[in-house]
Amino acid sequence: MKFLTSRRRFSDLSEQEVLALAIASEEDDASIYRSYAQRLRDEYPGTAKVFEGMAAEEDSHRQMLIDLHRARFGEVIPLIRREHVAGYYARRPVWLMENLSLDRIREEAEGMEREAESFYRAAAERTTDAATRKLLGDLAAAEAGHQEAAGTLERAHLDTDTKAAEARSAHRQFVLTWVQPGLAGLMDGSVSTLAPIFAVAFATQDTWTTFLVGLAASVGAGISMGFTEAASDDGQLSGRGSPIKRGIAAGVMTTLGGLGHALPYLIPDFWTATITAFFVVFVELWAIAWIQNKYMETPFLRAAFQVVLGGALVFAAGALIGSG
Repeated sequence: MKFLTSRRRFSDLSEQEVLALAIASEEDDASIYRSYAQRLRDEYPGTAKVFEGMAAEEDSHRQMLIDLHRARFGEVIPLIRREHVAGYYARRPVWLMENLSLDRIREEAEGMEREAESFYRAAAERTTDAATRKLLGDLAAAEAGHQEAAGTLERAHLDTDTKAAEARSAHRQFVLTWVQPGLAGLMDGSVSTLAPIFAVAFATQDTWTTFLVGLAASVGAGISMGFTEAASDDGQLSGRGSPIKRGIAAGVMTTLGGLGHALPYLIPDFWTATITAFFVVFVELWAIAWIQNKYMETPFLRAAFQVVLGGALVFAAGALIGSG
């Protein structure tokens, strides 16, 4: 509570403090854009140049604000930043952008410009000085026009071939970080849990017991796959991306793959539950084949044959063990 009450309301700031806040904000935004550029330079050099250009524009805004402050209030700029003002818009911590995709970074930048525009319009309404009001209004218009400026920078640095190359690189990163571990998890969860679930089902013909075994097998496999994927490769050399993201993808999809044919055993009638589970397994296996075809470029018939054959063998093993 002490921290919250120590923050000042925007409406209580003096004109000098509003200017100081704007100067600090422009400095922070330029730093964020340069961090984006640094993060993207190796894989997306064209987009990195766009962010470098946007950072240079923020520097020019900051200098104009400093010149105005010097003319009105002197050389000493009060130390006030976003975190000192209650209700003031906040920026995503720069270190979090390591886990952002290219499209998400672009969305973050668009959001930054919208928030900055709103701030300058609110700040302009607060001042009675004509020169200050004009500058803040001009900066609001500049932030609103940054989408056009960004478009100009993109046209300068992102030709058709560069855009296509960056799109391919982004797609490849998506496949390596999310699709590949998620697909491995779905295959493991869907196929490996067939044997224990159907072995228990045919051995006991007790739907509740079968569901509990399926739930335990699915959750246990999901935790195991998630930690295995996250610990197997930090992504630095392989370029497969964040181990946390890959671990989440593998763990969640493994759990879902097993739960798909465990949940039908919440149905009290054994044969109704089992027939429903058969249908769910069929859907799961064909979904795996579709993902392999769409994202891994595996011919659909070959992918279908592989997963159906593998699933059939595991199911048969479970059914035979349970019936014996």
